[in-house]
Amino acid sequence: MLVYFQRLWTLATTLPSSAESRRFVLGILIAFLPAVFAGVLLHGFIKTVLFEPPALICVTLIVGGLILLWIDRLPLQARYTDVSQYPLSLCLKIGLCQVIAMVPGTSRSGATIAGALLLGTDKRSAAEFSFFLAMPTMAGAVAFDLFKNRDALSADDLGIIAIGFAMAFLSGLFVVRGLLDFISKHGFAPFAYWRLLVGSLGLLGLYLL
Repeated sequence: MLVYFQRLWTLATTLPSSAESRRFVLGILIAFLPAVFAGVLLHGFIKTVLFEPPALICVTLIVGGLILLWIDRLPLQARYTDVSQYPLSLCLKIGLCQVIAMVPGTSRSGATIAGALLLGTDKRSAAEFSFFLAMPTMAGAVAFDLFKNRDALSADDLGIIAIGFAMAFLSGLFVVRGLLDFISKHGFAPFAYWRLLVGSLGLLGLYLL
């Protein structure tokens, strides 16, 4: 929100008068809805089943890396290059791709960006749309998870949560500022190889230990 403050402020101030601003906000909300329904319906399954086996996370890291490499090599033709002009149907499809990220080890931004590319967007606008979509998605996920686990939290957890929040903010600030240009120039191969490395080392560690 800090990096995109000027853009968000413009959206907020032009919302009553600009049809383009209203359509963009509506597109983000439509893309957000699949995660809302899936998160509420599957929260217990995700937390108690999918998060239990660490091998699953390693496998999804590897599979996601292979998918990114495959997409990076496809001769895709971009039909949509401006996030404010994304059709609402496209926004919904990207939102459905985001639901895949509820499987641990699957990157939320990776799932939405990869899905958007396969649906005809260019890399830069796909990453930008993913960042905007992250705002309601992550806010909603945090609020819902805190509510569901309110009985398990205590004042002793505040310090850990504060440190996590601060580090997430700093790393997010760095990533959002630099990732758009990096993706535009280098594609997704570096991220794919990183996922393959971490996933493989994780499986090796689980096997040996």
